[in-house]
Amino acid sequence: MEQIRKIIHIDMDAFFASVEQRDNPNLKGKPVIVGGSPNSRGVVATCSYEARRYGIHSAMPSKIAQKRCPYAVFVRPRFDTYRQVSNQIRDIFHRYTDLVEPLSLDEAFLDVTNPKIPIKYATTIAKFIKRDILMETGLTASAGISYNKFLAKLASDYNKPNGFTVITPDNAQDFLDKLQIQKFFGIGKVTAKTLKLMGINNGYDLRQLSLYELEKLFKSRGYIYYNFARGIDNRPVEPYRERKSVGSETTLDHNYRLDEEELVNILDELCIDVSNRIMYLNKLGKTVTLKMKFEDFTQITRSTSLEYGINSHEDIRKNIYNLFRNIQCNNLQIRLVGVTLSNLIDINESTHNITLFEYIENISTNKDD
Repeated sequence: MEQIRKIIHIDMDAFFASVEQRDNPNLKGKPVIVGGSPNSRGVVATCSYEARRYGIHSAMPSKIAQKRCPYAVFVRPRFDTYRQVSNQIRDIFHRYTDLVEPLSLDEAFLDVTNPKIPIKYATTIAKFIKRDILMETGLTASAGISYNKFLAKLASDYNKPNGFTVITPDNAQDFLDKLQIQKFFGIGKVTAKTLKLMGINNGYDLRQLSLYELEKLFKSRGYIYYNFARGIDNRPVEPYRERKSVGSETTLDHNYRLDEEELVNILDELCIDVSNRIMYLNKLGKTVTLKMKFEDFTQITRSTSLEYGINSHEDIRKNIYNLFRNIQCNNLQIRLVGVTLSNLIDINESTHNITLFEYIENISTNKDD
């Protein structure tokens, strides 16, 4: 009989904002927004749960966020601090297993089927991890426990903040059948809207579609949706997965014209996100790609290849802006934007000779942006 896997997904609760509230007790219980100033062209990177009650979310222009919550406290991001705390949390994971797949600074999958210490139940390990994180960092995390990555991720999202949800083989199908269609991994707003127009509102409805019907509608993604509706996900936890690219994209809260100032701000925030993620991986990217999806659902990508690798916010932003200003949109409004760095190399493989002073200047620029 095949051994049932024990997978945990840990997701820190409003990570950046929680770190700010921890380090500044005056911010506790207040709506905290991490991002650019509302008095400039800033956008929201993330926000506390107190701020989310006002409908504030990432990539929202800071001016709009302030209008929704005039009493919100705006804080500039401190990415060096966030990376330091993330490393602390990563060390806690490795006490229990070496099969850790980081997804970002604030979340990771863990395979504890055969843990490093003799603990029988994955639920016990998850409780210990949550306890250790709280004791050692002062932060809360949500944990999802199941027998594959898809279900563990759903479970961690189910009862945030400070959540703890278990999906077993016995209750998985019932859980999925009741799950709203937009909650399924990989089903975004557009796909959810398409499915709802077909009368598919939850996992049960999705499960009634045949593989043929799903593949006809969604091509290769149809196979993924077919399996997810049945709780099937055979992807392993990959601690040493070699990334081919690092990207960040967002579906806009409303359609934007190409010349709107806020669109540039949102792209800038995506560049910051990509920069921090690729720096965390100690990588450089030699290809920069801008992605745009328009109101008629057509999509374009524009790329530029470089002689040497980059990872700083300023370098990514400069190349993205050069691509952006040459976009022709035929008066169509924009509903999604994305930034990607690919053709990755290790930092020590770079042939670009950068002086220590340039390196320090780049770091200072990132802190100031």
